[in-house]
Amino acid sequence: MGFFKKIVMGQCIDVIEWKDDSKDTMVYRFGDGSKEIMMGAQLTVRESQAAIFVNEGQIADVFMPGRYELNTQNMPIMTALRSWKFGFNSPFKSEVYFVNTRQFMDMKWGTTNPVMMRDADFGIIRLRAFGIYAFRVSDPKLFLKEAFGTSKLYSTSDVEGQLKRIAVSALSDAIAECKIPALDLASNYDELGELAMQRITPKIQPIGLTLTSFTVENISLPEEVEKAMDRRTSMGVVGDLNKYTQFQAAESMRDAANNPAGGMTGMGVGMGAGMVMNSVMQNSMNASAQPAAQPAAAAAFCPSCGNGVNAGAKFCPSCGAKIGADGNVCSGCGASVDAGAKFCPSCGQKQ
Repeated sequence: MGFFKKIVMGQCIDVIEWKDDSKDTMVYRFGDGSKEIMMGAQLTVRESQAAIFVNEGQIADVFMPGRYELNTQNMPIMTALRSWKFGFNSPFKSEVYFVNTRQFMDMKWGTTNPVMMRDADFGIIRLRAFGIYAFRVSDPKLFLKEAFGTSKLYSTSDVEGQLKRIAVSALSDAIAECKIPALDLASNYDELGELAMQRITPKIQPIGLTLTSFTVENISLPEEVEKAMDRRTSMGVVGDLNKYTQFQAAESMRDAANNPAGGMTGMGVGMGAGMVMNSVMQNSMNASAQPAAQPAAAAAFCPSCGNGVNAGAKFCPSCGAKIGADGNVCSGCGASVDAGAKFCPSCGQKQ
């Protein structure tokens, strides 16, 4: 009997625990199925773990963090399934799954293909984006039913592909919904992440998972759009185009003067720069110059009384004196002009 008891006890398990030394294991099935669990065995469930007992294909009991002695008091569902007699001292076979409930962080996501977007400034453009996210198992029982089943090991790589596709789809919807211009996307990464979380969470809750964070690290634009943005930025930096053109012309002249090649090449460059500079300066001066006012015609004066008379008058309206030898006065200075003279002898004004 002693030998038989030793064999039986060797086939029984009296301590059940799982020490996780990995970073990506989500589910671990305890034991290899060759041994039976003793009634009264010690079960240790650590923080960030949950233990699920499965009996004959059915979930019997779920244990949260703590230390348990397996007996009829803390395993009521298992007891009802077994309906054991004789004090429940016999060992029993059951599968035990340890589910990791901690956060799985620094999970990377990215767009495999560009996402189409309609922008008010650039029209239809293609976007690429990437970032990180974190998730955890929120319902171990539901996760067992819907995701990992009876696998001995289940890691983040088994669910990563599904989560990435859901994330990219949710982000595309978020960008289309918020209608943020392409030039303002970089300042709205946090808002886009929150919108994406709101869309992702309802899609993964049915399998017992919860998204704890979603971060947009970068949204890249096509090369053509980036060049257009660079040109627009350069225009804003330049400011006054006329002054910038003058500065560029001066720089060209300096470069031509310092050209080590010398000879006809340097001379040609210098002449070209000088012509450009001359043209720029003339245009600038013409643009800034105001049209000069035409001088008013000088008034005519009576040689007798000195009062003003109208140009071409033959007699002074004030004293009646005859104006000029033949009734002519200069329209420029008012001096008397002889009949037939083409120019004023005093000021040279054409008559």
